[in-house]
Amino acid sequence: MRLKSCAVQDHFVENKDLLSTRRAGRVLLELWVGYGLIVLVIWTSRPLQRYLYGAAVLWIALVTYLSFDSLRAMGLRVTGFHRSLWFVLAAVVAAAIGVMVALAKGTLHPPRGGLVRFIATFWGYCLWAFFQQFLMQDFMLLRLLRLLPVKAAVTATAVLFALAHLPNPILTPLTLLWGLAACALFLRYRNLYVLAVVHAIFGVTLAITVPANTIHNMRVGLGYLTYHPHGHSRLPSLSQPE
Repeated sequence: MRLKSCAVQDHFVENKDLLSTRRAGRVLLELWVGYGLIVLVIWTSRPLQRYLYGAAVLWIALVTYLSFDSLRAMGLRVTGFHRSLWFVLAAVVAAAIGVMVALAKGTLHPPRGGLVRFIATFWGYCLWAFFQQFLMQDFMLLRLLRLLPVKAAVTATAVLFALAHLPNPILTPLTLLWGLAACALFLRYRNLYVLAVVHAIFGVTLAITVPANTIHNMRVGLGYLTYHPHGHSRLPSLSQPE
């Protein structure tokens, strides 16, 4: 009876290990297919890019639906919003300092169209920033947390996010630092909205304080390589929607 009991117990352990392996395999498949499609979008041109972009959005939406975490886990509730507002204030202060430095050095170049156009551009960028934070925290980080310890998952997420901004020599290191900070803040406050606003503040500040010729108009991937100072790159990047 004891041998039979041990055999049954071993059988359950093996099944549990097999189930864990299968789950890990599914998580890896979801992650690498989605990330691979994003990279292909960054490094291809139209018309193929449009189809790859659509495939990436559909894949991410599908796997998010099939493996849906709670709204709280995904940072889609207002819980923790007021507690994390200090970071928005810190971002505003940092942006103000950046603008003053750029003004002193003569590199400040606000977008054309006046204040109304600037506000419209900022809120449009907020939506794009929210999508990027969704990809980083909800699509990548939450999956990597199922496979790796917390610190390793945070580091891996930040690295993947930064690699998607190659070969831009300014955005790549900055997005690595932002990825580490954003993941840490997300795990502490679980609020995606605040991260999107802060991301937008930093992104717009960078766009108006660093010369477009230097940062290639916030382009990454193929768009960075094909950028022309007096032209318009047709390739949307993870940093700037088209």
